Amino acid sequence: MKLLTPLIARSRVKSPWVYCANSGSCNGCDIEIAAALSPRYDAEQTGALRQGSPKHADILIVTGPVTLRAGAAIRDIYDQMPSPKAVVAVGSCPASGGVFSGSPTVEAPLGDIIPVDVYVPGCPPRPQEILRGVIQAAGKLNDKDREREEEQS
Repeated sequence: MKLLTPLIARSRVKSPWVYCANSGSCNGCDIEIAAALSPRYDAEQTGALRQGSPKHADILIVTGPVTLRAGAAIRDIYDQMPSPKAVVAVGSCPASGGVFSGSPTVEAPLGDIIPVDVYVPGCPPRPQEILRGVIQAAGKLNDKDREREEEQS
């Protein structure tokens, strides 16, 4: 297994698999994520590939303020992902609640629910910025792999 570890770490950076989760957003950010992962912006040139299951994903992309109903679901999705994993918060809502801040149906900012590695600001952010966030998260996966390898040594 030790022989394959560097290969696995390199493949995570070169081809991160992403899973998208909506935690109660207006869908503005989801539309921009769909555009970012479409052929026009060609996310596959960076190796990013959208997955239908969190069990196969390296990066979790979350949009929207975390509503009371979505909080437990987001935690479950995060727990299903294999380590190392990274989280990208897309838009203003996961960072602060956005226009929904102060609502009794909003649980907390995403950072209070699960650890966030990259924030992509905007309402909604442009597809180029979303891709930049995914690439930054892929780089952090490599760092987490190195840390885990050092702990095992």
